[in-house]
Amino acid sequence: MVVRPVFHVISRQKLLEAANEQAGLGGPVDIWYRIARRARWSSLKEVRQVFPSADAVGKFTVFNIKGNAFRLITEINYHTGKVFLRHILTHAEYSKEAWKE
Repeated sequence: MVVRPVFHVISRQKLLEAANEQAGLGGPVDIWYRIARRARWSSLKEVRQVFPSADAVGKFTVFNIKGNAFRLITEINYHTGKVFLRHILTHAEYSKEAWKE
């Protein structure tokens, strides 16, 4: 039996900064963080059991946050148990697709 590591979210500071900049974002990103740091996901399929709207976009996993108002863009390494936070964007910023570059 393979024991998967509990996830390590790198870096929580990005979540805290986004929560300070955007009203009402603190609660939703804190909930996401608490779930992600205890997760033992091995695939996107398992991520979707908890976050059904999570999507793979290239090498990224994108989460809808705060009722689809924000996108949390991550890179998940299922083997090492690390979640790298790349961007937290409004829906409008995400739609511009500049984050992909």
